[in-house]
Amino acid sequence: MSSEKKRQEILDAYRFRHATKSFDPDRKIPAEEFDFILETGRLSPSSIGLEPWKFVVVQNPELREKIREVSWGAQGQLPTASHFVVILARRDVRYDSPSLAKHMLEVKGYPQELVDRMTGEFYKSFQENDFDLRDERSLFDWSSKQTYIVLGNMMTAAAEIGIDSCPIEGFHRVKLDAVLEEAGLLENGAYSVSVMAAFGYRAKEPRPQTRRTTEDVVRWV
Repeated sequence: MSSEKKRQEILDAYRFRHATKSFDPDRKIPAEEFDFILETGRLSPSSIGLEPWKFVVVQNPELREKIREVSWGAQGQLPTASHFVVILARRDVRYDSPSLAKHMLEVKGYPQELVDRMTGEFYKSFQENDFDLRDERSLFDWSSKQTYIVLGNMMTAAAEIGIDSCPIEGFHRVKLDAVLEEAGLLENGAYSVSVMAAFGYRAKEPRPQTRRTTEDVVRWV
C-alpha cells in the first residue's frame, strides 16, 4: 500500500469518528475486534513509561445501570453500547511509591540500583520541580493525563475498523468511585475513575463533522 493511500485511510477514519450518543443495541462487536481495540490501549505510551491505568470492560447490565445512575453523560450509551469501558488511573504514583518501584523492576526490568537512583533523584526532581506534582490531587491528575492517550488511541483504532465510540466525562467522580469500589474494582483505593468510553455501531448517521481550520490551529515558528 502506498504512503498516500495509507494517509488517506487514516484521515478517513478520523472523519468517520464522532461522539456516538446512542448505538444499535442489536449489533455486537466481534471479540477479536474488541481485543484489537484493547490491545491498542495496552500498547499506548505514558509518561516515564509508568502505564498507570487499568481498563474495566463493563458488560454486566446491573453494574451498567448503577453506573448510569451517577453518569449524566452516558444515559444513551450505557443501555445501547456493545462494549463499555471504564478507564481507571492509578493513584499511588509518587516518585517513592512502592507501585512505581515495582513497575520499574518487574515490567521495565531495571536493576534495583538503577531504580533507586531514578526514583530517588530523577523522578523526584521531575515531579516536584518540573511539574510541581506535590499533592494527591495533582499526582492523580498527572496519572489521569496518561489515560487520555489510551482513550485517543482506542477510539482511533476503532474508527479504522468501522467501529463507533464515544468518550465520556459526564459523571460524578466520587459517586462513581463508590460504585466501582463496592464492585471490588478499585483495588482498595489504588485506582480511581479517570474517563469512560462506549463502543459499538451507530444507530443513525451523525451531523456533519465540524472543526476549526488548520490555519486557526497550527502555528509554525
